[in-house]
Amino acid sequence: MSQAYKRLFYGTAMDVAKLCSVLDSTGIVPVVKDQAESARLAGFGTLSTDQEVWVHPDEYEKAREVLLTLEL
Repeated sequence: MSQAYKRLFYGTAMDVAKLCSVLDSTGIVPVVKDQAESARLAGFGTLSTDQEVWVHPDEYEKAREVLLTLEL
C-alpha cells in the first residue's frame, strides 16, 4: 500500500466489515486490503484470511477514535 495511506486495523473479514460500515457512516472512506483474495486472483494461495483496513492520513485520527469505540 502506498505511503499516502496508513494502516488502521488488521483482523478477520467480519471485524473488517463491521469497522468499514461504521467508518462509512461517519464519512471516512476506508480501503480494504485482502491478501487472500489478491493471491487467489493471481493464481497463488495463502494461509491467512485476515484483511487490513487503510485510511488516508487526514482521516486517521478520527478513524482511530471510531476504532477504539468498537469492541473488535
